[in-house]
Amino acid sequence: MEQEIDYESLPESAPLGYQLTAGAFAGIMEHSIMFPIDAIKTRIQAANSIVGGAKNAPPPNMLAYIAKISTTEGSLALWKGVQSVILGAGPAHAVYFATYEVCKFNLINAEDMQTHQPLKTALSGTAATIAADALMNPFDTIKQRLQLHSNDSMVKCALRIYQNEGYAAFFYSYPTTIAMNIPFAALNFVIYESSIKFVNPSNSYSPWIHCLCGGISGATCAAITTPLDCVKTVLQVRGSDTVQSQIFRRADTFKKAASAIYQTYGWKGFWRGLKPRVVSNMPATAISWTTYEFAKHFLFKFE
Repeated sequence: MEQEIDYESLPESAPLGYQLTAGAFAGIMEHSIMFPIDAIKTRIQAANSIVGGAKNAPPPNMLAYIAKISTTEGSLALWKGVQSVILGAGPAHAVYFATYEVCKFNLINAEDMQTHQPLKTALSGTAATIAADALMNPFDTIKQRLQLHSNDSMVKCALRIYQNEGYAAFFYSYPTTIAMNIPFAALNFVIYESSIKFVNPSNSYSPWIHCLCGGISGATCAAITTPLDCVKTVLQVRGSDTVQSQIFRRADTFKKAASAIYQTYGWKGFWRGLKPRVVSNMPATAISWTTYEFAKHFLFKFE
């Protein structure tokens, strides 16, 4: 009789390398496939602060914006910075999922693994994002700069940031990123695992169910954390040559960035980029969870 396997977590005997491999694979797939939509989100959030940005201009239509960028800057314009996010996403997501699996294994007793444990799941997700974001934040900062009309290579952009702004510039947004990603990660894992247990109580491997539940968790978390993402974008692009607005260039803390957004756009400014953020994160999170579950399922073949 074939042994029934719980794909919600890797078995105790599975080596850490399996968790790292599955997580890295998931991260690269998630960030690379939806990268152009993420680039649109960055452009919309930074629109009024960059060269040519009209004062208090409303957020552009997403599809029209894609067409305009592709026509004026070329079809590859929306892929600027993808090399940075891929380079960082692999190891960062490996740490992310491995930390999650280890924390969940230590917090939840083996006999309770099949039961609903939202608090311990949320704590595991929180620990995972704190560890992963420390590694990913410099790569994300470089990615954001390259998305704003920059023709620099990834290495040249990194050197420019370091020479002009110092090492701290790579981590200006880290506290805000943590403040955003802790609720994002906690809700992501809780919503995903809660929905999985509801629609797939047997914990069998089912790509369509993993995809559906991942999409639901991604869209929900993205919408809730959009205001913090707007602040994070301001902190990450403030030193870019394309940013001309002095109020945005001086925004090197959470308070200054939030104030700049409010003074320029009002309260609506904290929801700029909501649509592309949701459109990006819904399939991206679905891809991440589906890929992660597939990688675990594939790696089980070698057990």
